[in-house]
Amino acid sequence: MKILEQYILRRVVLMFLTALLPVLAIIWTTQVLRRINLVTDSGQSVGSFMLLATMILPTIIATVLPFALVIGITHTLTTMNNDSELAVIDAAGAPRRTIQRPLLMLAGGLSIFSLVMMGFVEPAMRVNVRTMIATAYADLLSSVIEEKTFRQVEPGLFVQISERQAGRKMKGLLVADSRDPSSELIYYAREGAVEESGKALIMQDGEVQRKAPNGDVTVIRFDRYAFDLSDLSEERGQARFGAKDRDLFYLMDPDPLDERYVSNPNDFSAELHRRISAAFFPLVFAVISLMMCGDARSHREARLHPMASTLIMALALFWASNYVTSLAEKSTAFVPLQYLVPLASGAAATFMLATNRSPRLPKAMSALLNKAVALSQKRFGQNAGGTA
Repeated sequence: MKILEQYILRRVVLMFLTALLPVLAIIWTTQVLRRINLVTDSGQSVGSFMLLATMILPTIIATVLPFALVIGITHTLTTMNNDSELAVIDAAGAPRRTIQRPLLMLAGGLSIFSLVMMGFVEPAMRVNVRTMIATAYADLLSSVIEEKTFRQVEPGLFVQISERQAGRKMKGLLVADSRDPSSELIYYAREGAVEESGKALIMQDGEVQRKAPNGDVTVIRFDRYAFDLSDLSEERGQARFGAKDRDLFYLMDPDPLDERYVSNPNDFSAELHRRISAAFFPLVFAVISLMMCGDARSHREARLHPMASTLIMALALFWASNYVTSLAEKSTAFVPLQYLVPLASGAAATFMLATNRSPRLPKAMSALLNKAVALSQKRFGQNAGGTA
């Protein structure tokens, strides 16, 4: 690689990392905060929470990476154009591939990296996260770890305890069960304990209030009552994996007995092709970025900032890809469109790049933009004159 190519690549990589890391940190923080209830509800340690946060990070890298590449390329080339570096390179007779080759090599490497992340690393992390959360919530005791605080074990079922004692014993139990729409049940008990198997909550010396739909209330006292937790424990302790949790090889050959696959086979097909087609985004976005700002241009030319226009195109392609994927989940007839969106866009950008053509605004819009720029310059000039 030539010295000039190394210089361009180094600047782009530096700007790419500068854009990637802060955005990645912001999105990662928002995703982690959504899981803060793992600590507050299940009583997990801070170490477990940090482990969970670490496993969430790889699941968002592949999404942010192409947009950071757009920012890195467009900012670097725009800066070089403003500093007349691109004009000097053209004047020196250097071919366009001097600028294009290192950036396309970088984009190709990032495409392969994205495919590996989306195909294998991200699903493995999703499985670990789901398993960790299911294990944390499997035991009812961990769900009500805080004393004198209502905890929702599942929709319609709330539990509160006044005091926790040694072992699995508790005092001052209150269980509100409104899962059955035909009746609402409220259990009070002085003492209670969860069986070692976690299948039942044994309550002693209490009463149960039953409220019928017509408003009638029935109160029954009991010396000992077993509240069934078997279905709840099995449901909460078992992690369920969907198409997004499976690796690339599994999506290519799903288990025919998989309940999720049997109920929604199109989800697995759409997810497989989404990952493969989305791996082209870094390369496609790089070509679009080079098309927008890969050549020397005059500072007087009225146009949107190359970074803004390129990001708008990238976001539109990303949205179109996700929309087509949602259609493919309903019908496999839309699967070819999942590849058409990135490949057709990349082919069009490659053609314009190879023929040295630049995208231009329609004449009416260009005239309107030029007029707005002229008015702005005139107004700022008047303000400067008045201040002087």
